[in-house]
Amino acid sequence: MQNKKNYSRELDRIIAAIPEGTTPSLLLHSCCAPCSSYVLEYLSRYFRITVFYYDPNIYPPEEFYKRREEQERFISLFPAANPIGFIGTEHQSERFYEAVRGLEHIPEGGERCFACYRLRLEETAEKAAQMSFDYFTTTLSISPLKNAEVLNAIGEELSHEYGVPYLFSDFKKKGGYLRSTELSREYGIYRQNYCGCVFSMRERGLSE
Repeated sequence: MQNKKNYSRELDRIIAAIPEGTTPSLLLHSCCAPCSSYVLEYLSRYFRITVFYYDPNIYPPEEFYKRREEQERFISLFPAANPIGFIGTEHQSERFYEAVRGLEHIPEGGERCFACYRLRLEETAEKAAQMSFDYFTTTLSISPLKNAEVLNAIGEELSHEYGVPYLFSDFKKKGGYLRSTELSREYGIYRQNYCGCVFSMRERGLSE
């Protein structure tokens, strides 16, 4: 049986290969401020990061805008090693529902989520190509509930398609997820209790 790739080690390898005195640009897809906290703390030492908040899966719209506002607030407060930019989007829920059509009843963590990963990562890859970023990646792998192997496979595929290198990652490793919870407390970041879509809300028995 083939061993799974160690994506955390892959990230270390890419960082180690950055020429001394250079700071590559990175378009970082983010789902929310808590997930971005450790990722920004770690990667801003090596990259000029622009956070891309593109999350048409978030439900309801009020939650989407609350997360976007909190993401901007955290960036404004965080003393990053290199300046961090921000690109926000408007709520585009119809794109999410189109992407997961026919997968609505699949439990969280399965093919519906994978289709959602692809939707958000492809938008990020396209934006990175349009704006000539050196790399693109996502904060999603910091969550213990997200499949890092699938995320990185999609990212690698899109990297070839759009011509922008994908920054492999498994940010939950090396205490990353724990550190994100510490930073959330330290900065008083709003931390939601469901992934974000209406289906995850229902699975947790939360009211719509």
